[in-house]
Amino acid sequence: MKIISIINHKGGVGKTTTAVNLSVGLARLGKKVLVIDLDAQTNLTYNLGFDIDGKTIYNAIRGEINSLPIYSTTIENLSIVPAHLNLGMVEMEIYQKKGNEYILKRLIDEQRPNYDYIVIDCPPSISLLTFNALIASTDVIIPIEADGFALHGIVKLGSVIEQIKSNLNTQLKILGLLITKFDKRKTLSREVENILQLSPQYSILKPAIRVNVSLSEASLNRQDVFSYAPKSTGAEDYLELTQTIIDHE
Repeated sequence: MKIISIINHKGGVGKTTTAVNLSVGLARLGKKVLVIDLDAQTNLTYNLGFDIDGKTIYNAIRGEINSLPIYSTTIENLSIVPAHLNLGMVEMEIYQKKGNEYILKRLIDEQRPNYDYIVIDCPPSISLLTFNALIASTDVIIPIEADGFALHGIVKLGSVIEQIKSNLNTQLKILGLLITKFDKRKTLSREVENILQLSPQYSILKPAIRVNVSLSEASLNRQDVFSYAPKSTGAEDYLELTQTIIDHE
């Protein structure tokens, strides 16, 4: 089974959109999926139409409960561990706790036999929660917007991932960079794609996710793109990405 962290410390790159639609795509193709919202903005929880009324990942990280609070969604094969706005304070609360970087791994390891995939929507920062996600994961996907700042910060993020791999989680690997908001009509998008493809350090996941208003509209309507606009290019791209991930098995 795979545990995939979706990570980029730059906001607005399609991180949560990718976590939502990859999770739903995997579930629609018959995979048993658990998605974990580790971002205090709770956008993934909201986008999947889940209203918080009970325990969340915040309570589990704090140690108030001994296992992940898992809830069913309206989508067959997909379960969720929701986030809470208080998650933004949890790092201060567990800062002095021994082994605090392994909290999420211990919680996730209990669930490994129950799922084919666990997808983690990471915080948009390099933080203790991000370290927890990387230590618990088998794979990483890094969404990158096709703009002039695409490579900004990737070197630092890649260095952090390599340090985690070398010292704390030897099985961790980067599945690839995922280009988002791609518009082939724009020279900049094509140039960014060409530059990334020449990088010896990272592979590029196919396909690039094209600019598509349905992706934003789906989020606003608290739906995944497959449910909201099944014939859109957004649905087409994320379905192809999902199959790419399955082919990596």
